[in-house]
Amino acid sequence: MVGVGPTGEDSILARVSVVNLFGKCVYDKYVKPSENVTDYRTAVSGIRPENLKAGEDFKAVQKEVADILRGRILVGHALHNDLKILLLDHPKKKIRDTQRYKPFKKQVQSLRPSLKLLCEKLLNVKVQTSEHSSVQDAQAAMRLYTLVKKQWEASLKEIPKAKKI
Repeated sequence: MVGVGPTGEDSILARVSVVNLFGKCVYDKYVKPSENVTDYRTAVSGIRPENLKAGEDFKAVQKEVADILRGRILVGHALHNDLKILLLDHPKKKIRDTQRYKPFKKQVQSLRPSLKLLCEKLLNVKVQTSEHSSVQDAQAAMRLYTLVKKQWEASLKEIPKAKKI
């Protein structure tokens, strides 16, 4: 995301990256800004002006991402931010958010653990040490998920469905 508006506080989408279960990047596109960018947030976004010059239209990227995600389990970190900026919904039962997974929160003793913290503590891997990369973040979240995939999926099956009376 990059900043727009007089102070650069408002955010718009700048790049979307999707990886498969094995961490292979299957989609990675920059998005042409619909507004004047006032803060590229390069240190945290990894985005530079030249990246967005050849960016694609937001609506086209939004549709492509929606098509990729349709019917699939969506894995990521703090996914509410990504879905909000993409103006997309995804079925709750198909979301695996590493920030919200209770066993992870318990293991690192944090109510809202960062991706960086989870990777350091659970994977013994350092991420986000230099400029941000959305591909690297997606790969890190997927590695966390695959680490506990069997347990995570089994825990969801244990939740009894509400019975109609």
